[in-house]
Amino acid sequence: MEALLASTFTVAIAEIGDKTQLLALILAARFRNKTAIILGILLATLANHFAAAWLGHWAINWISPDLARYIVAGSFFAIALWVLVPDKVDAEESRFYKMGPFIATFVLFFLAEMGDKTQIATIVLSAKYDALALVVVGTTLGMMLANVPVVIAGHFSADKLPMVWIHRGCAALFALLGLATLLF
Repeated sequence: MEALLASTFTVAIAEIGDKTQLLALILAARFRNKTAIILGILLATLANHFAAAWLGHWAINWISPDLARYIVAGSFFAIALWVLVPDKVDAEESRFYKMGPFIATFVLFFLAEMGDKTQIATIVLSAKYDALALVVVGTTLGMMLANVPVVIAGHFSADKLPMVWIHRGCAALFALLGLATLLF
């Protein structure tokens, strides 16, 4: 249960202001079919985070537990610093719009998550917790908690959120996860 809750909370917080959340806002403004967008986000996240969690789960088996603990803690600290740098969405996604809301969302979300903070967090969480399915469900749930409201309220502007404080809070959360990994 700890893996599920930690994964959900970590990714939901990390996703606020992330490029995929901005992408969800753009897609919601572009397409009327919110259900197709939400389904595209769900399936892209499941596919991407399953691959990331599997990688973290696989990688942790090849290194010693002590070294693994330091790598996981260091990764949390690195994500804490990374999350302080705001994301921007590329303008190239427009070529996928002609594929419709579901395919455009699925492809763009899957690609946007590659190497993203939340994908790296999924790898790290899977390495920390020996519960691959719970990590995938948790990180996917976190993505949905952060993105579905943005899709539903597509006209809502992320500019109205206190992004500096959100990023600082998220950085603090990852730093605390790093400390907890070292201490426990």
